[in-house]
Amino acid sequence: METQAKTLPPARFPEASATLTLLKPLTWFAPMWAFGCGVVSSGVALEDRWLAAFGGVLLAGPLVCAASQAANDWYDRHVDAINEPDRPIPSGRIPGRWGLYIALIWTVLSAAMGFALGPWVAAATALALLLAWAYSAPPARLKMNGWWGAAACAIGYEGIPWFTGAAVMLDGLPDGRIVALAALYAAGAHGIMTLNDFKAVEGDRRMGIRSLPVTLGVARAAKLACWVMALPQLVVIGLLVHWDAPYFAAGVAALLLAQLALMPRLLKAPREQAAWYNATGTSLYVLGMLASAFALRGLLAGGA
Repeated sequence: METQAKTLPPARFPEASATLTLLKPLTWFAPMWAFGCGVVSSGVALEDRWLAAFGGVLLAGPLVCAASQAANDWYDRHVDAINEPDRPIPSGRIPGRWGLYIALIWTVLSAAMGFALGPWVAAATALALLLAWAYSAPPARLKMNGWWGAAACAIGYEGIPWFTGAAVMLDGLPDGRIVALAALYAAGAHGIMTLNDFKAVEGDRRMGIRSLPVTLGVARAAKLACWVMALPQLVVIGLLVHWDAPYFAAGVAALLLAQLALMPRLLKAPREQAAWYNATGTSLYVLGMLASAFALRGLLAGGA
């Protein structure tokens, strides 16, 4: 007598581990680092606003960034079913429409935290969430265009968190110099986001995603990314000199020279070396962000 194999009923609720995977904690570092640069640049002592700063760290990484990752996985679920079937949604570990529900829940939590931290933080949070959903969700789906998609990520991961960190500490609108450096480093991060697209050139081409490596070609996109990363840093150096912070300007210049020394290896084989450059050149880039933040801290704390 044949025995029929028992099949488990489909899951009704997400697995806890799958939910964490969906929220992608490894991606939280970039906005949390930028938020920290904003905190430093404000010139406000951490012990005076430590609770607000802690809330801002949660906002930048585990809330806003996590919400963007969940939304992206939901709207990419059909593509992931082909390319990454083990992802939480196509594998069924997050069943039904729970991927969308988690993205919406995290969005509401993010907005609530932003509102609790003050009007300027609330406004910045709303913009970050708008960009996050516009990046992934139709009809905008900015990720389909390399120019717009990289810009949305750069602003959301670097510029807005820096602004938010300063706004949290100041409990108001940051100094114009803080806003200028946040904008410049966000502009340079467009190149970083372009480098991230090199790992998926073939898949993007098949799926009709017009990333810059797809539309410009690998070699031209790599050169563009290098220019886009370098030029804003040159402006930062000039501003630091103009603001009478020559030693910090020299430090940022040294970090930029080190990046320029690494770029030829990237340009020789962009697809193969993009991950290596992200681990080396991009690390130097974010160290320059922190050095610039400390320069502003000295200027603002000293009343310059």
